[in-house]
Amino acid sequence: MAKKGKKAAGKGKASTEGLVVGSKVKNYVKSKGLKSSGELIDAVSACVACCLDKAVDRAKANKRSTVRPGDL
Repeated sequence: MAKKGKKAAGKGKASTEGLVVGSKVKNYVKSKGLKSSGELIDAVSACVACCLDKAVDRAKANKRSTVRPGDL
C-alpha cells in the first residue's frame, strides 16, 4: 500500500500543524488536575497561529522585519 503524502498548505497560508507540542500541552493540563479532549491540541495550535499572525501584522505595520515579544 502506498503511503499518503501530506498536502501542502495553500499559497500564502501557513499550516498550523506543529506549532505546539501535544504531549507538553496535555502534561500541562494534567498537572492542573484536569483531562484534555482530543480536540484541544488543534484548538491551542489555532490560538497560537492567530496570536502570531497579529504579531506579524504589528511588526509589518511598524516597518520591521523582526517580530518581537512586544508585538504579542
